[in-house]
Amino acid sequence: MIHNAKPAPRLWNSWRTSHASWGHVMGVLFIVTTTPVMVFYFFLSIDQYGGKALDPIFNLFSGEEDIWLIVSKLPRVSLYAFYIGSLWFMFQVFLFMLPDILHYIVPKYKGGIHFGPVTPAGHILPYNINGLQAWFISNALFLLNGFYFEFFTPTIIVDNFGGLLWAAVITGNIIAILAYIKAIVAPTHAKDRKFTGSVLYDIVMGVELNPRFGKMFDLKLFLNGRPGIAAWTIINMSYAWKQYELYGHVTNSMLLVNYLHGLYVVDFFWNEAWYLHTIDICHDHFGWYYGFGDMAWLPWMYTLQGHFLVYNPNQLSQISALLIFTLGTCSYLMFRSVNSQKDKFKQSDGNCLIWGKKATYIPAEYLTSSGERKGSKLLTSGWWGVARHMNYTADLVGALCYGLACGSKEFIPFFYFVFLLILLVHRCLRDEDRCKAKYGKSWNVYTSKVKYRLIPYLF
Repeated sequence: MIHNAKPAPRLWNSWRTSHASWGHVMGVLFIVTTTPVMVFYFFLSIDQYGGKALDPIFNLFSGEEDIWLIVSKLPRVSLYAFYIGSLWFMFQVFLFMLPDILHYIVPKYKGGIHFGPVTPAGHILPYNINGLQAWFISNALFLLNGFYFEFFTPTIIVDNFGGLLWAAVITGNIIAILAYIKAIVAPTHAKDRKFTGSVLYDIVMGVELNPRFGKMFDLKLFLNGRPGIAAWTIINMSYAWKQYELYGHVTNSMLLVNYLHGLYVVDFFWNEAWYLHTIDICHDHFGWYYGFGDMAWLPWMYTLQGHFLVYNPNQLSQISALLIFTLGTCSYLMFRSVNSQKDKFKQSDGNCLIWGKKATYIPAEYLTSSGERKGSKLLTSGWWGVARHMNYTADLVGALCYGLACGSKEFIPFFYFVFLLILLVHRCLRDEDRCKAKYGKSWNVYTSKVKYRLIPYLF
């Protein structure tokens, strides 16, 4: 997506195109047709080819296997898997609607009712922030069942992986279609919709900014956090249980993956209120991009390392495990430090110390959608003076550690890192398009001061 070529006035949300060109349509068509294939292809590579990503292609072109033999190895649709997935989905809906009580118990946790930013049409929406509570309940029940109740086997996810994958893909597509229909016949806020003239583009990239059912059930926030991210750590634990079932022990590489992924997940829910001010909530409209992405792509593709380790167990040396543990932990601490500096700067309106020095910034102005002129400040201190997206840099280092933790040279454990690199570079560019449209000349001054986007001295 791009901002309008000649925004006048420079609106804060003008980066999104109001007309889908042939290139835009071809781009989303490519995404829609390739990503579901990739989900099943990687499953097949792990489940049938020992985690070697290129073996199906090599076997096909060498004549060892034909396309129909490869396709016959794909998982089948399973009604039982749909039953499992439906129970999980409805349980997360139930947890999403509960009032948050954890913020009364845990100091400094910012749960409860929070308000999002002003939408382009001027709406300020309330959100029920209770993700940490939902994650804790979900994961605690899974562990209690695994160790004590034994109502179902903890390996239930791995054992039904293929069927669950089908359920997630089908459900994600259904949600996207229903969201498009809702945007037309029963929009939550009609003036916050975006139509481009292309049905395909609008279904994929979304029409409604904040589709809701009732006053509080926000579909975008729900799918972004639950059911996918809440299941992330449970899926990994299921992998660990399966490894123990197969080999009688859990490798340190599997434990590392569970730990590093767990850091990310807990951090997401601990800072869910902060998430309300990200690109995802503020600017992205809800479509297939989120329906399929949150239901199928995120829970399955982001947990490839654990799935890979189930069938390719690897015991790292103590030194290697310690180094990866340290690097992964430091990348998380860096990620948190970068975001904390920005939060501190915003809350103090620039009157704060960063790295022991008074914060510096570039003053900027912009016009709102109503034509009102407002002021802003572009931080140039601390991490934000090193590069413009150091939070993404820390995220990438963490993703690299996920792959390294597997102790393998195969591509699959490093897929998430490669995917995230492409995703974040693209996000850098589109975010800066939006900022350039919003701040104009002030943005040019800022980029001349903070020269690098993501990797100091390189990019």
